[in-house]
Amino acid sequence: MRPSIHAVALLPVFLAIFCCAAAAAEEKPTLLGNFRDWHVYSVGAGIDRLCYALSQPKEETPKNLKRGAASFLISSWPGRKVKNEPSVVPGYQYKVGSKTQVQVGSDKFDLFIKNDGANGGAWLEDPADEKRLIEALKRGSEMIVTGASSRGPLTRDTYSLAGISAALDKVDGSCK
Repeated sequence: MRPSIHAVALLPVFLAIFCCAAAAAEEKPTLLGNFRDWHVYSVGAGIDRLCYALSQPKEETPKNLKRGAASFLISSWPGRKVKNEPSVVPGYQYKVGSKTQVQVGSDKFDLFIKNDGANGGAWLEDPADEKRLIEALKRGSEMIVTGASSRGPLTRDTYSLAGISAALDKVDGSCK
């Protein structure tokens, strides 16, 4: 497994893909806390304030695929009335026309993909599924994210859910 990349290094990718204001892209995030395998950050102020919980995979397959840092994020933008929006940064560009899937226990969720340059991102197709996924994450111990790289291979990233409930509590308490 590649060495872990600190979440701050992922922020420019996150901001570019996930639609935050240009001013926020220049700001450094503030670490609000570490909760086992999850880290909580905030950036911006007022209507542009963003808080997010972030984790990186404990295991990535195939191991020989050249890719950037992968992460799973759960974001809240109170000024935009967005709360606990899950998203995936795979560390590569997705195969056009493909979908990504998140599995927690027997619960499965399909995500749509969007590529921006060399980077990809994925979000839940049905916003009603966001609450279901968050509840599954809180109950689970492991999450598996599968996706298809534009270069062909199917990837499988395994995330630990240790600390997710405390991390989401911190996001909720810090970003109102």
